[in-house]
Amino acid sequence: MLKTLYDKLWESHVVHTEDDGTAILYIDRHLLHEVTSPQAFEGLKLAGRQPWRNSANLMVADHNVPTTDRAQGIADPISRLQVETLDGNAKEFSLTYFGMNDKRQGIVHVIGPEQGATLPGMTVVCGDSHTSTHGAFAALAHGIGTSEVEHVLATQTLLARKSKAMLVQVDGALPAGVTAKDIVLAVIGKIGTAGGTGYAIEFAGSTIRSLSMEGRMTV
Repeated sequence: MLKTLYDKLWESHVVHTEDDGTAILYIDRHLLHEVTSPQAFEGLKLAGRQPWRNSANLMVADHNVPTTDRAQGIADPISRLQVETLDGNAKEFSLTYFGMNDKRQGIVHVIGPEQGATLPGMTVVCGDSHTSTHGAFAALAHGIGTSEVEHVLATQTLLARKSKAMLVQVDGALPAGVTAKDIVLAVIGKIGTAGGTGYAIEFAGSTIRSLSMEGRMTV
């Protein structure tokens, strides 16, 4: 039986599947930031649990970090508290952390591939809706909620149901000035903003193959 890339990634990470289709999926890489992780870590503390596999987690301060002069710190008190809480949780649980002043710090979905934390064949999750960016590297990647962040920290697994598969094939040379963003906007124009709901989408074709990795990440 022929299998899609999604089939192969899914099957190689399923720990157990219930009769109703609910599956326990092993997670290779868990990316965390300051906005969706505080409640998850608090849940671990209340339950007296430790992260199941420290080396699978990578933390970075990114959502509330100033983009100009960091010498002045974070002015907004709520944003500052979130980053300080992330600092404390990283230290308490001994997790790899790129803090605000670490030269490796950056947007979570950039530093994952940049630092080699995102690799082909992995399952990658993060408490952020842009996590599918990592799919450009032949990884099975998607965003999760805060309660799921806690679940992954505690078990290194995620409860999930297998999605339907969709192939989007784009062929031909792009005209001057047309970019990866234009490609995906054209696709959305055809299938609608909810056209991909419930699907794992694989992009193929000569146009996709000609894109840079940055372009594929945009798609």
